[in-house]
Amino acid sequence: MENRAQWGTRAGFVMAAVGSAIGLGNIWRFPAVAYENGGGAFFIPYLFALLTAGIPLLVMEFTMGHKYRGSAPLTWFRINNKKTEWIGWWAVLVAFVISTYYSVVIAWAMSYSVFAFNLSWGDDTESFLFSDYLNLSVDPGQTGSLVPGVFIPLLIVWLVTLGILFKGVKKGIEVANKIFIPTLVILFLVIVLRAVTLPGAAEGLQAFFEPNFEVITSGSVWVAAYGQIFFSLSIAFAIMITYSSYLPKKSDITNNAFITGFSNSGFELLAGIGVFAALGFMASQQGVGVEEVVSGGVGLAFVVFPQIINEFPALNGLFGVLFFVSLVLAGLSSLISISETYVAALREKLGLSRNVAVGVGGGAAAVISLLFATQGGLYFLDAADYFINQFGVAFLGLVEVVTIAWFVRKLNDFQSHANEISDIHLGGWWKICLSIITPLVLGYMMFDLFRQNILKQFDTETGNYEGYSDTFILFGGWAVAAFALVLGIVIAMKRWHTTTLDEKHKEVG
Repeated sequence: MENRAQWGTRAGFVMAAVGSAIGLGNIWRFPAVAYENGGGAFFIPYLFALLTAGIPLLVMEFTMGHKYRGSAPLTWFRINNKKTEWIGWWAVLVAFVISTYYSVVIAWAMSYSVFAFNLSWGDDTESFLFSDYLNLSVDPGQTGSLVPGVFIPLLIVWLVTLGILFKGVKKGIEVANKIFIPTLVILFLVIVLRAVTLPGAAEGLQAFFEPNFEVITSGSVWVAAYGQIFFSLSIAFAIMITYSSYLPKKSDITNNAFITGFSNSGFELLAGIGVFAALGFMASQQGVGVEEVVSGGVGLAFVVFPQIINEFPALNGLFGVLFFVSLVLAGLSSLISISETYVAALREKLGLSRNVAVGVGGGAAAVISLLFATQGGLYFLDAADYFINQFGVAFLGLVEVVTIAWFVRKLNDFQSHANEISDIHLGGWWKICLSIITPLVLGYMMFDLFRQNILKQFDTETGNYEGYSDTFILFGGWAVAAFALVLGIVIAMKRWHTTTLDEKHKEVG
C-alpha cells in the first residue's frame, strides 16, 4: 500500500495543474503577444505549438512524475541515477528563484486591490506606480530601503502561501485551488462581460482578432507562439512532475494533459477578449487608434489598466477591485505550485517532515523576496525575471527534452506507461514532436536569445535595460541564471536520505 500523499479527486489535480498554468502572464503577456504577431492569424501557430509542444511536454512530465513517484530531483535520479539528478535540482532552483520575485508582483496586485476602492492612483498612474508606490528612487544595482507598501502585502502573500503548503496536498493545495480557480474564472467572466459592453470595445476586439496572414510566414511569429505556450503551461520547472507524482496509480494521464492545456489556452483567450475590449474603450476615450494604447507586462496591469478604470462611466472602483483580485488569485495558485516543487525536493533529499521543509524552503524564499520589496527592487526583478525565464526555463526545457528523447531514450517507456492507463493513446506523432519538433524550436529560440544578448539587444516584459550598466546585467542577471544551474549540480552530489531510496515509491516524513 502506497503512503505517498495523493490528490483527493481527479478534479483536484486538474484544478491544481490548471491553477499552476494560469498565472499573471496569461493576463498581461498573451494579449499583447497575439496582437503583435498577427492578431487572429496568430492562433494558427499558437494552436500548432500547443499540439506539437505544449500538450506533448505536459504528457511527458505527467508521465515522469506518475511513473517514478517523486519530486523532480528524485524522478530524474530514478531515471538515470546521478547522471540526470542535477537536471531536477536545476528545475527546482529555477522555481525557487521565480518564487522570490513572483510573490512580490502578487503583493503589488494585492495593494492595487485596495487602491482600486477609491482610485488612489490618481490621474498619473505611471508616476504613482514608480514614484509613489514602488519608490523607485535609486540606481540599478542599489537596494535602498524596504518599501512598507510592498513589504506588508508581501508578508500576507507568504503567510497565505506557506499556510496552504503546511496543510499538505489534499487538505491544502487541492482545497485552495478548488476555491481559487472557479472564483478566478467567475471574476474574470464578470470583467469580460463588462468590458465588451463599453464604448469602443468592438474596435479593440477587431484589433485583437483581425487576422494578418502575411506575418505567419515569419519565423519570429512561430517562435513567439512556441514561447507563449512554453512559458504559460508551467513546463520545465519541476511543477508538473511534482504535481503528477501525487496522482493515484490509475490516472488518465493523456486526458489530464489535454484538459490542462486547453483550459489554460481558453483562459488566455478570455483574457485577450477582456484586455482588448478595455483597450478599445481607452482608445475611444482618448480619440486615438487601439495600436496607440496596446501594452504588455507590468505596464499593462499597473499603469494602463488603472488609466482605463479611471475612465469608466460607472462603478469603476468595483471593476478595479475585481481585476486586481483576479491577478492575486491567478498569482497565488501559481506561487503555491512553484513553492511545492522545492518543498517536495527538500523532504525527499533530506528526509524532512513537510512542516520543516515548508519552513526551510518557503522561509528562505520569503526572506530573499525582501530584496524585490526595496526601493531598487524593480531593477532586480527585471533582471532576474528576464534571465531566469529565458536562460533558466527555456534552456532547461531544451535540456530536459533532449535528455529524455536522445540520451536516456525513455520515450518508448513513457509511451507504454501512459497508454496503459489513458483513454487517448499516444502514437508515433507524440515521439516525433518531442524528439524532433520541440528540440528544433527550442534550440532556435536559445540560439536567437544568445545572439541578442551577445549583441546586448535586451528586452523584458517588465521594462528594459536602457541605463542598466554592464556590471549590473552581468551580476544581476547572468549570475542568477548560472546560480540555479551550478547549485543544482552541487546539491545532486549529496547522498539521498536513506528512507527515500529504501521506500522506493513511498513518501518520506
